[in-house]
Amino acid sequence: QVQLVESGGGLVQAGDSLRLSCSASGRTGLRYGLGWFRQAPGKERESVAAITWSGGDTNYADSVKGRFTISRDGAKNAVYLQMNDLKQEDTAIYYCAATLRYAMPNMRKDRYTYWGQGTQVTVSS
Repeated sequence: QVQLVESGGGLVQAGDSLRLSCSASGRTGLRYGLGWFRQAPGKERESVAAITWSGGDTNYADSVKGRFTISRDGAKNAVYLQMNDLKQEDTAIYYCAATLRYAMPNMRKDRYTYWGQGTQVTVSS
């Protein structure tokens, strides 16, 4: 079992930056990859970024490449999403998720078993 709690969402203006955090807790010794997903109103949940257990490999959706950075702190059992140059189309609920397939940065949501409750990010013009 892995419990995930996101924080850091909010209302910002286009061009601003925001950093999301996700705190993970669960069974000691369990290895998992982490990812960020988002869901806008009326749209399907989509992948944003993913990172391996080691933190050595990452992957990004084309729409956020060059603007968003995923990172993790193993000592704190946390994963972060630094979002720069935010656009209105980034407005969504952002979810942190964990997958037991920890060796590769998975972008497929069906490979994730554990999910946080989500945090709202709203970007105004």
